[in-house]
Amino acid sequence: MSHPSQFTLLRTRRFLPFFITQSLGAFNDNIFKQSLILAILYKLTIEGDRSIWVNLCALLFILPFFLFSALAGQFGEKFAKDALIRLIKLGEIAIMAVGAVGFMFDHLSLMLVALFAMGTHSALFGPVKYSILPQALRDEELVGGNGLVEMGTFLAILAGTIGAGIMMSSSHYAPIVSTAIIGVAVLGYLASRSIPRAAAASPEMRLNWNIFSQSWATLKLGLGQTPAVSRSIVGNSWFWFVGAIYLTQIPAYAKEWMHGDETVVTLILTVFSVGIALGSMLCEKLSGRKVEIGLVPFGSFGLTVFGLLLWWHSGGIPDSVTGHGWIEVLGFGHAWLVLIDILGLGVFGGFYIVPLYALIQSRTPENERARVIAANNILNALFMVVSAIVSIVLLSMVKLSIPQLFLVVSLLNIGVNAYIFSIVPEFSMRFMIWLLSHSMYRVEHRNLQLIPDEGAALLVCNHVSFVDALLIGGAVRRPIRFVMYYKIYNLPVLNFIFRTAGTIPIAGRQEDIQIYEKAFTRIAQYLKDGELVCIFPEGKLTADGEINEFKGGLTRILEETPVPVIPLALQGLWGSFFSRDPQKGVFRRLWSRVTLVAGPAVSVEAAEPARLQGMVGELRGAVR
Repeated sequence: MSHPSQFTLLRTRRFLPFFITQSLGAFNDNIFKQSLILAILYKLTIEGDRSIWVNLCALLFILPFFLFSALAGQFGEKFAKDALIRLIKLGEIAIMAVGAVGFMFDHLSLMLVALFAMGTHSALFGPVKYSILPQALRDEELVGGNGLVEMGTFLAILAGTIGAGIMMSSSHYAPIVSTAIIGVAVLGYLASRSIPRAAAASPEMRLNWNIFSQSWATLKLGLGQTPAVSRSIVGNSWFWFVGAIYLTQIPAYAKEWMHGDETVVTLILTVFSVGIALGSMLCEKLSGRKVEIGLVPFGSFGLTVFGLLLWWHSGGIPDSVTGHGWIEVLGFGHAWLVLIDILGLGVFGGFYIVPLYALIQSRTPENERARVIAANNILNALFMVVSAIVSIVLLSMVKLSIPQLFLVVSLLNIGVNAYIFSIVPEFSMRFMIWLLSHSMYRVEHRNLQLIPDEGAALLVCNHVSFVDALLIGGAVRRPIRFVMYYKIYNLPVLNFIFRTAGTIPIAGRQEDIQIYEKAFTRIAQYLKDGELVCIFPEGKLTADGEINEFKGGLTRILEETPVPVIPLALQGLWGSFFSRDPQKGVFRRLWSRVTLVAGPAVSVEAAEPARLQGMVGELRGAVR
């Protein structure tokens, strides 16, 4: 079943005005910040070490994220988000007016005040930016919407950086930059006026204006969420630690290891930003329009591999001539390897970061979402500061080269994410499901919209292979609690996945009465909690590809907890490696098409085993 592309969101009023507003904000941030840095380095009359002033700029922009993110999280829950965004955008116009005066009169202090204020603007906007998406988008649009936001943000950062360089190259840079930053701020405000209403989540909240106590409380709230959410915040911040190291070292790397001029810096930034945009856009397709955290280990793996390759490929460009332009650099074959590595870092960075943002948004209570995202922003800022300290220590004191720094970061990435995935094995479990459904099989599905988005339901399906549960779990957006024969549940490797997913092992009444009774107790509890439970009523794998008689256990389930029943059917698995077909082989049916079909809900009164068996048989059809 085909679905609209994520780009169709750009034709909707509930997303497009917000997308334009946030992209223009990122664009203006970087026009102003980069123009100020270039002015300090090349235009202004400054005594002393100019690099100190450049580092001060970085500090002034990041400091508001420590100071004001907690307040921003409270604002994002107490006030309507659309009105808050418009107020923030009005503030941006005033800030840019101060910055413009600074540029017109070469007044560094005014420019620095404006930079700190723009950092404050970004700190206030961040929690609103990410908490408004779940209000504006449907569940199946959340990954695509986040992908577009990340794409727009990184392309806006790139455009702002390049645009600043072009404007600052003019002898009349001051009026050009001043006009641009005010103009973009005005356009951002005008776009924000079309953002639809986004009601306050907690209008009764009392604001805590003590930024220190509230920041600590906000961090505790964020890191006190479920392990999946709290470790996603850590993973998100780790991404910014890694990204900050790479982006900070790009200018020096381009000069010292690619022997290029400033155009090579722009080339590398362009390739990295395009990679992030591409990875962010691909997330929706690879995730099947659901929050697929299985992409996070995949993204982490790619970040490590391409980081190691970047270290390995560094140093292959002759240093006989320095100051190569980007066209000259592309004449060296080794430069292409470096650029491919940087593109890979960007693409897999997109795979890593987009699902993490979507998970934080989708699994956080609405009345806490803005504050949890504020906690994420505080931790992001902390990790970015730590990344600068680590870089200084390793480069200046330990005397590592920049490629060796990349090597250390790549190895650290293995350790940090191994910790995250060990604490939250759901990441690894979802990755194995995602890998199975995208490598051994081509999984398609029909009518899965018939499975309710919320509330309890019992799913019943034919049982063809040892991986039926994995394929169903990978196709359905909601988490599912599976009931399966305890000997399959205890299979090596698969047992880890089943335990992580909360699977319920069951035995025959005559085999083990304790396992049998415990299974029905857990099934009833899951259904009472409003969850989806899936059973295979045949009680065993098919030995001939045909559907066996449905057992009476489902009748007991429905008597104890009456819920709607959704019939499912798997097509195309018979003969595959994980089935009991005696003619199966490792490569037989490899990459074959497997289809999961859902039927309309059946009421408790009509859910007799024989009738459900017939319905599942009709859904499966002649394809075994």
